[in-house]
Amino acid sequence: MKQVSIIGIGLIGGSFALDLKDYMSGVHIIGIDQNEAHLKEALELEIIDQIGTFDNLIDADLVVLAIPVNAAIKALPQVLELIADHTVVIDMGSTKEAICRAVATHPRRAQFLATHPIAGTEFSGPSAAIKGLFKNKTNIICEVEKTLPVLGEEMLTLFKTMGMHLRFMPANDHDKHIAYVSHLSHISSFMLGKTVIDKEKNERNIFDMAGSGFESTVRLAKSSPDMWTPIFEQNKANIIETLTEYIQNLNQFKAYMEQDDFEAVYNEMKNTNHIKQILKGIA
Repeated sequence: MKQVSIIGIGLIGGSFALDLKDYMSGVHIIGIDQNEAHLKEALELEIIDQIGTFDNLIDADLVVLAIPVNAAIKALPQVLELIADHTVVIDMGSTKEAICRAVATHPRRAQFLATHPIAGTEFSGPSAAIKGLFKNKTNIICEVEKTLPVLGEEMLTLFKTMGMHLRFMPANDHDKHIAYVSHLSHISSFMLGKTVIDKEKNERNIFDMAGSGFESTVRLAKSSPDMWTPIFEQNKANIIETLTEYIQNLNQFKAYMEQDDFEAVYNEMKNTNHIKQILKGIA
């Protein structure tokens, strides 16, 4: 693999570029982005080797889509039309069913591999790129059986070389599960931040009184709305289902407190402490 075009040079695309440079000697990385400032910054930071356009895709061995999921759905069919016969295209978005459906009947569907590396921070842009971001992270691969085996194996080998743990599942299962473990977490963080801002008009009080627990809980509220609004839109049905269950649990907890049933409050928290063992097993 000699030439890679990365569409979207932000946190994910930039971090992937940095890892490619570490694990693939001599690889030439071309950055494609609508934001010219991002491209110039990525070039200055040596994240990419060249600023390019879609005209460069014909020479790419690998094309990486690291852009918001709504933009990726529009771009992917066009990208598949412009690549060579040996090229593999991957996307790294947080929803999978819609993008897989968008190219289900495309003549070059077999050159596309749907991936979702579960990695990131609340920051964005080329300066947020981190070398080693994907190490020991899970990468969910969807519909691998629809990708040409030689291309799929090449990418799976690369992911393993980068230290990723691979999981395989249907696209609809991915979107259902990710709504619980990722999308709901972001909504909770955004709405906790909103609740505090709306209620606590004195920003100095928030700054002085907020401890590490609050800071860690609202960390995700610093995430980009440009990225997350399309995710919520594409996974709307699954997210509404998770929100309904979450709100039911919040209302139940509130009811226990209104009824002075603090034994029930204790039991709710005690039972939920099991999450420590679950997360320890994942780590």
